[in-house]
Amino acid sequence: LARIQTDSVVMMLRELYPDLHFEIAVAMSTTGDKILDTALSKIGEKSLFTKELENALERNEVDLVVHSLKDLPTSLPPGFTIGAVCKRENPLDAVVFHPKNCGKTLSLLPEKSVIGTSSLRRAAQLKKKFPHLEFRDIRGNLNTRLKKLDEKEDFSAIVLAAAGLKRMGWENRIGQLLGPEDCLYAVGQGALAVEVRAKDQEILHMVSALHDADTVLCCIAERAFMKRLEGGCSVPVAVNTLLKDGQLYLTGAVYSLDGSDSLKETMQTGVSYPHQNEDGPNDDVQHVGITAKNVPGQAQEAAENLGVELASLLLSKGAKHILSVARQLNDAR
Repeated sequence: LARIQTDSVVMMLRELYPDLHFEIAVAMSTTGDKILDTALSKIGEKSLFTKELENALERNEVDLVVHSLKDLPTSLPPGFTIGAVCKRENPLDAVVFHPKNCGKTLSLLPEKSVIGTSSLRRAAQLKKKFPHLEFRDIRGNLNTRLKKLDEKEDFSAIVLAAAGLKRMGWENRIGQLLGPEDCLYAVGQGALAVEVRAKDQEILHMVSALHDADTVLCCIAERAFMKRLEGGCSVPVAVNTLLKDGQLYLTGAVYSLDGSDSLKETMQTGVSYPHQNEDGPNDDVQHVGITAKNVPGQAQEAAENLGVELASLLLSKGAKHILSVARQLNDAR
């Protein structure tokens, strides 16, 4: 999947800059790829899927790195920035069923059916919605997880991001799409991010052509929400964003590990601002790690403020307690 995502970004860049030569120089395994016998939420490393790649960026071995935006922490190490956020693929979660359960939905699965997911966020929401099901960790890349599902009888179904399945060409495996009423998605889910050196103006300028303005604003709001909550993959935090008629709507939620305790709110803000040439020192303003010169600065600020305000509202209602209990329980598992 990482290779397919990188190829797709390089293809867009080649179309934009036919005179430039792009070489996919390195395929690397990251900490998150190597440790497959431990739940992601237990490894305790903030940049699970990014650290090794950032080291190569820092050493000038590569000029840009393509990530799933949901893998990137809300605070990047000094010297790096997200230079492009590409148009978002479907951000929803999808259920892939064991061949024997083909044609079913989660609600139709027999009592005590086991569902595989390595995400605390998915498990917390689905436990509450489908109390008759059991949830168990499943790790590995998409190929590995689908193989575990198909070749063994351990799981009745697994939950994955629809975007990854679509990019792999496996959309036909999606048995059920989980809408916001069933499962809010992860911050940044479905969007690809291109990470670059913050001071490399030439590369920054080049990749900025890939920015999709609507996706940028949605993801800034989501990342600001997560950052204010101090969330990460060790706590169940979920979002849903909608940009319509110049209004950005953000729904954010936090959950206890079993989903029994939760807080969910929606806020909105206007993001229709004209683009101004913001030359000078403001050139490199980052909003939760994203540098987007071609998206109006005021709109980015409004999106970031929306995320911060929504998180503050949840914190005022007790989100900190829910998340700290979730974190402690997860650490003790």
